[in-house]
Parts: sequence; structure tokens; C-alpha cells
Amino acid sequence: MLSPKTQVSRPITDRVKESLFSVLYKYHLPDGAMVADLFCGVGSLGLEALSRGAKFVVFVEQDKNIITILKKNIEKAGFVKNSKVIKADALKIGNVAGINEYKFDLVFVDPPYKRTENVQPGSPLSGLLNVLCDYIIPDGIVVVRTSMDVSLLEQYGRLQVIERRRWGTMTVTILRGENS
Repeated sequence: MLSPKTQVSRPITDRVKESLFSVLYKYHLPDGAMVADLFCGVGSLGLEALSRGAKFVVFVEQDKNIITILKKNIEKAGFVKNSKVIKADALKIGNVAGINEYKFDLVFVDPPYKRTENVQPGSPLSGLLNVLCDYIIPDGIVVVRTSMDVSLLEQYGRLQVIERRRWGTMTVTILRGENS
């Protein structure tokens, strides 16, 4: 997988990615899933989901230089027909053209850690998680990667925390949409 020569993107390590997908298998994911990879960087999580049987991935990234590398990674992996790349700030997903044509089974939210420091109601991350309720299937899964010292609230809209994992300096929180 190609990566930028800067620290703008921080791809997840293979060991952590393997552990994360082992956890997702408990929820019968990503096989056959519609997936969104928000703040996708070079596409590590979305491409892994495709390689493990996801049906389609929408990659959302705002840095045009990173998108160039992302598109090369998608092409190199052979997933051009199974993916769509959208240039946008994922925190403003509600205003992103074309995103509302999808309902996702699985969403990866992996913003720069600086953008996840505030998780309280009214914060940008809280707003994103609340908006995602409209873009996932009723029992869809949202995976949020943060610094280890950040703890998400137990609920955002109809998204409820169902699992928390810590690997190294990061915490991964898994939320599930309630069927209401």
C-alpha cells in the first residue's frame, strides 16, 4: 500500500487492523457490506474491508494529495468498480453530495486525533455521529478510532456503544445503531 511521505496520514498498523477485523467478524462484517471509510487517508480500512468481502466502499477524504495516493491504492488492489472516492470534510457528511444515495452496514470514522478531543454534545464529532444515524442501516456498525485518552459517550443519537478496545496508543469504540 502506498503512503504519503508526510505525517498527514497515519495508516493503522497491520496488527491492529487484523485485530479490529477479528472483532468485526463477530458482527458478521464486512462480508457483503456497504462500507463508508471516513477520513480514509490512503484507504487502509476500506481496502481491507473490500479484501474481506465488502460489496462496496465509499472513501471520504479532503486532502487532494492523499486522494491521489488513495486512488492508486484502489487501482492497485483491483477495487475501482467496488468503490467511490469523495473529496470532502467528513465532519460535514450531511452536506456531501452523493453520500445520501447509500445506506451503510459499516462506517469507519478515523479523523485526526486533534479532531476527536471533544466528544461532548455539540462537538463536531458528536454532530457527525448523530448525522451518521441517517446513513446506516437500523443495526449498522460505526467504528471510531481515537487517542487512548479519549472516551466516547455511551450514546449518540441512536448509536449505542457496544464495545471498546485499546491497542497501543489508540482506542477503538464500536457503536451499533438501535433499531428504533
